[in-house]
Amino acid sequence: MSAAPLPQASSQPPDATDLLAAGDNTPVFALKELVARLNREQYKVQDLLSSLSFALRSFKNLNQFLELIPMIATRVADADGGALVLFRPNGQVRLEQLFCQEMGDRQCQARPVRQALELATRKVTGALTSGLVKDYRVAFDATAIELLDKTVRESLGAAVQVFGASIVVNETERGRLYAFGCEPGFSWTPKRQKLVRLVADQTAVAVDNADMAVELRKKERLDRELEIGAEIQLRLLPRQFPRIQGVDLAARCETADRVGGDYYDFIPVCRNPSLGRNSQTKLGGTETTPWSIAIGDVMGKGVPAGLIMTMTRGMLRAEVLNGHSPARILHHLNRVMYADLENSHRFVTLFYSEYDPKTRILSYSNAAHNPPLLWQARFDNIIPLDTEGMLIGLDANSEFNDAQIQLYPGDAIVFFTDGFTDAADPRGQRFEEDRLRDGFYWACHNCDSAQEILTHLFDRVQEFVGPDNRNADDMTAVVLRITQEPQLPELPRLVRPQGA
Repeated sequence: MSAAPLPQASSQPPDATDLLAAGDNTPVFALKELVARLNREQYKVQDLLSSLSFALRSFKNLNQFLELIPMIATRVADADGGALVLFRPNGQVRLEQLFCQEMGDRQCQARPVRQALELATRKVTGALTSGLVKDYRVAFDATAIELLDKTVRESLGAAVQVFGASIVVNETERGRLYAFGCEPGFSWTPKRQKLVRLVADQTAVAVDNADMAVELRKKERLDRELEIGAEIQLRLLPRQFPRIQGVDLAARCETADRVGGDYYDFIPVCRNPSLGRNSQTKLGGTETTPWSIAIGDVMGKGVPAGLIMTMTRGMLRAEVLNGHSPARILHHLNRVMYADLENSHRFVTLFYSEYDPKTRILSYSNAAHNPPLLWQARFDNIIPLDTEGMLIGLDANSEFNDAQIQLYPGDAIVFFTDGFTDAADPRGQRFEEDRLRDGFYWACHNCDSAQEILTHLFDRVQEFVGPDNRNADDMTAVVLRITQEPQLPELPRLVRPQGA
């Protein structure tokens, strides 16, 4: 888009002597003409600044706008030339734009002025970055600005009168706008300095707008990447619950960000590893197939946690194919993931269990995850399901323990992440496990399905946090409930969990 035509300002304001010599020797007439010409000069300056404001609103390309800056500064200040110097975070000082009036053989010709300014910027860049490592961010403080101004004056020579105005964006020096006069007797009056500062301020607005546009485009790209990541993560979580004889299942995952670090999964268990992958696929369609129920949490939130969660899911599914015990599976998983997590400062908590619908025995092992809560309908009490075990990725030689427990019709288990217990109300108080226990106990007595229990627990947390607040952490829960099934076999004797 082309800018509006810029009016030209005269080189020097007239004086009364010039007007008298022009023909009319009446002092009053000369004074009136002087005032009229000064008014015309003022209007031209206003037109120049208005044209600059129009360009600021109209130009979408920052470089197109910056091309005008030295010329506008030159004309509003009635100077002979102008130069725009911008700073880079790595310490580079760059001559961005230069404008010089057509002056024949005068000292302010464009070519020698450009050479002098480029020499000055190279000197200052070398001084600021000398001995610094690559990509080191240089602070353009008062000392750096003073060095640049001094070097520019020395490069242009003592005969050139130079004035520099700062281009400040968000309290950060982003460059300098120089204007210079070469005529004898030229001086930088307060009015001229003010006009150059006005142009520098408009330049700062343009640079700030360009920065915001760049950040907006980055945010749009990040938002799109997050949308893709969230979509992939959603597809990796189970889309439907497996049909397990005598079991009612429900699960729900709410992420604090669009991509989260919580994880849960249902995996059919192959009891005979020699049968291979095809046998497991075949067994996956039967109601009597043993199934693993896993829930985990990656330390942190967002895309990094989501990537680690995806990696954990794939490796765990591969380990389940080997047919080992829960503790052995966690041991192998930890050894494999340790190398990847060692330098990431992120770890994984994981509770892994296997349920056999033929025996109603739940086998499990815990890697420092929140212990699931089991409501035993026969005893009307709640106990935690836990074993000793370290975080996944913390120590390559961590050991994990196995445990088992017999389940009976009416029993219910809630597997959960710390988003429940760490949820905070407006006063900063946490939900804690005691409130979760109370809510789970009430739901087991008053709800008819796993889904109703799950919904009640999420509603309790939301009521505690507040209707207008959102939990700061990912929140995931899986509810398993044993139903009355007449075709179930005779139950073996009770197997107590460790520590119960």
